[in-house]
Amino acid sequence: MKSSLKKKHIEIYDTTLRDGSQGEGISYSVQDKLRIAEKLDQLGVAFIEGGWPGSNPKDQEFFKQAQKLKFKTAKLVAFGSTRRAGIAASADTNLQDLVKAGTPAITIFGKTWDFHVREALRVSLQENLDMISDSVKFLRAKDREVIYDAEHFFDGYKANPDYALKTLRAAQDAGARTLVLCDTNGGTLPTEIAAITRAVHKAVTAPLGIHTHNDSGTGVANAIAAVESGVAHVQGTINGFGERCGNADLISLIANLQLKMGYSCIEASHLKQLTEVAHYIGEVANLILQNNQPYAGKSAFAHKGGVHINAMLKHPQTYEHISPETVGNVRRFLTSELSGKSNIMIKAQAMDGSLTKESPKTRKIHELVQRLENEGYQFEAAEASFELLVHKELKKHKRFFDILGYKVVVMSESDQPPMSEATVHIRVKDREELTAAQADGPVNALDRALRKALSPFYPKLSAMHLSDFKVRVINQKAGTAAKVRVFVESSDENGSWTTVGISENVIEASWRALLDSIEYKLLKR
Repeated sequence: MKSSLKKKHIEIYDTTLRDGSQGEGISYSVQDKLRIAEKLDQLGVAFIEGGWPGSNPKDQEFFKQAQKLKFKTAKLVAFGSTRRAGIAASADTNLQDLVKAGTPAITIFGKTWDFHVREALRVSLQENLDMISDSVKFLRAKDREVIYDAEHFFDGYKANPDYALKTLRAAQDAGARTLVLCDTNGGTLPTEIAAITRAVHKAVTAPLGIHTHNDSGTGVANAIAAVESGVAHVQGTINGFGERCGNADLISLIANLQLKMGYSCIEASHLKQLTEVAHYIGEVANLILQNNQPYAGKSAFAHKGGVHINAMLKHPQTYEHISPETVGNVRRFLTSELSGKSNIMIKAQAMDGSLTKESPKTRKIHELVQRLENEGYQFEAAEASFELLVHKELKKHKRFFDILGYKVVVMSESDQPPMSEATVHIRVKDREELTAAQADGPVNALDRALRKALSPFYPKLSAMHLSDFKVRVINQKAGTAAKVRVFVESSDENGSWTTVGISENVIEASWRALLDSIEYKLLKR
């Protein structure tokens, strides 16, 4: 949907370090926050909200350390509330801490909804207006830019529009640079956001901003609706991190506003950083990104269906709304029973350039993939195992070793954690090796024993290690007799790769995935 308004610059206000940190499972260290702030500045956002210095020692220390950072594009922002009821703004410790944070801009939030004023603050409606006005005036007197977040604005406007507008005018008349309309509970829909925002524009003169939550699954859509209604300041978090269902995702917002609607949010050349930034901040937050996250997710430009892949080979626009490189992502063709021969051909051609879609070898590989996936294998998440499979079918596979046997024993003594011991018997050419290793778990013990046995023949295996291990029950109705699918991710100094094993026995499934992992390393050596 195209906006009829004149295209303009949209201020991007990032609150990943404050609102985003309120998401379940997120706990940034001071160093984490400093690293994220630097990454956000490199992306080119206009404002970085660092936290609430009056609420905890960690945020106070962050602002102290952040003064040493040299931001190129962003302004650092301290966040807090209006003064408390019944005291002067100059005597309020929260406002004093905001000033001490030393940031060029300060954001304060105040109550907009008369219900909150009466039930949460327990003050008169006039006292709330005075609290807003006094706080903004105090901070402006300290030569700070003041951004006013109108908490619960849309709920407040729907309940009592006259009073909600009075709270905005109180902040505006006291000198706030931007009035941010907040959908704090995340329950407002885009049509309401647009209509109310247009009405507010007619009632105030200060620039408007938008801050939306995703409780109704419309956080990004609501922010876009507000921009189409004239808002020029957008708040959100990277990856949509935040309390409850999170905030509007700035990755999607920046991409949509700039690529789809023609607005300017960050430098055009910085759009390629979006995927990297999304994954970087996900790593620091210790939260795995959803594969299907728009624009930055691993699956955002992944194609699995055979019809899709066949069309993509003719023209990328058949099943992609933008080029993945625009936002720093990559196109992927997944291997599965749904992929069709086109995808098999693409991957197999890297090993045998003579293959075509109609080659008997291509057809045979395709039929094998379909049969194995019907048994429970899943190659789209284990491309190293798929590559080994293709090598074997093309008769290009080299046998690096033979397994003569293996054994795993789990030992447990009273008051002691269990210990696993694995023994592996291998043959390399005409030499045999029998080794044992111990570890906390049986799979780790097997991994150590196997690599220990092979290391005299292949010393570079010492640089390889198991980095992730996942088990999935395939047919749950079979209970303890169910097949399990095991994914093993291994890494070395050059990258990582994933392999898969299937069996009714979790040790056997893990063993198969481990063998593929070792073979793939040796194949690539």
